[in-house]
Amino acid sequence: MNCEQIKDQVNIRELLESFNIFPVKENRKTAFYYALDREEKVPSFSVDYIKNKGFDFGTGKSYDVISIVQVINKCSVAEALKYLQRFNFSLREDKIDAKLLQSSSYQILKVGEIRHAALIQYLQSRKVLDQKDLVREIHYEMNGKKYFGIGFFNNSGGVELRNKYAKLCLGSKDVTLIKNDLNTLREVIVFEGFFDFLTYLTIKNFSNESADYLILNSTAMFFKVENELKSYQKISLFLDNDSNGKTNKENIQKNYKNVEDCSLLYLDFKDLNEWFCNQ
Repeated sequence: MNCEQIKDQVNIRELLESFNIFPVKENRKTAFYYALDREEKVPSFSVDYIKNKGFDFGTGKSYDVISIVQVINKCSVAEALKYLQRFNFSLREDKIDAKLLQSSSYQILKVGEIRHAALIQYLQSRKVLDQKDLVREIHYEMNGKKYFGIGFFNNSGGVELRNKYAKLCLGSKDVTLIKNDLNTLREVIVFEGFFDFLTYLTIKNFSNESADYLILNSTAMFFKVENELKSYQKISLFLDNDSNGKTNKENIQKNYKNVEDCSLLYLDFKDLNEWFCNQ
């Protein structure tokens, strides 16, 4: 049996359990675990049971069963394959109903202006109600149940959804790059999430109508704009004050010219919006 067959046949959940690693949150198709290579309070390692793969939203790295063994045991591919020999290479049961699960994921029912009282209240609680025209009220159905939330579209047509109880993405995950025809100075302002972007626009002293705006929607999406950022003469960063945000900040400062770290403004807070809400 070759490496590709092993990647497909060894059950990723059973593999993680062999290391006494269990999900923090899961359903039939996916699960969230704590990162394999660092301590964290919020789980960032997503596992797709159907594809038999994992993805670390903190680092942007993808994992299969071989690379999981490598990172946990700090070993070579050959040593990882030896470890995997203990598993039963029979057909994974979750492959049988993969098409059924994928076809019943979600459906967007309605897109419109923010009108629902709960969403208006949520925007007020985040102090960005003045920017409600930049987001949309999204009604959707998932696994037979109907929900609604505040939606912010990305460059691939996917939508970042937020409400008081949920934080998820419907469709393809991607960045949101908003270009300005008046941007003759070639400046871009980078945010990690769209609530920080809305906060920036709300703070009048930060008004900069000539710049482009880049909302990563996750630090893991940075790889999508690595080359595009090279075309800018100035990069202003409003990233989170957590380990992922700091890692990305250091990476950008190292590889690009004229980078301004604006996180000093909200040094004692997680992000720009949290700081603004405490003013």
